Amino acid sequence: MKIKLIFDGKEEILAELLDNSCGKAVYEILPIKAKINTWGDEFYFSIPLDYPLDETATLKVRIGDIGYWPPGKAIAIFFGPTPASFDENPVPASEVNLIGRVLEDPKKLKNLKSSKEITIIPV
Repeated sequence: MKIKLIFDGKEEILAELLDNSCGKAVYEILPIKAKINTWGDEFYFSIPLDYPLDETATLKVRIGDIGYWPPGKAIAIFFGPTPASFDENPVPASEVNLIGRVLEDPKKLKNLKSSKEITIIPV
């Protein structure tokens, strides 16, 4: 399920949501517009979805992964180390459901860290 991440109404990054139950639940509520928070090299933002941890729940994420973080009812987009990291790999604050992946070079997201708002639309 292809999606577009639009930062501050200008910069667009292509991504996809996985064909799993949490990914589908997120896709069904698109479009989403939210204020962006950062935690190291992770964007996170609350969305109007309350979903529990599922069979994809993990602390092991890779650069470019997109997760759903139940405690914050939030999407997390990982593009580098977070404050919980031991090396260059991201580590979420607590387990996330894996729901997607950035399809372009995730390093592009580092240049968007000053962004204030994200819009996610289906493609």
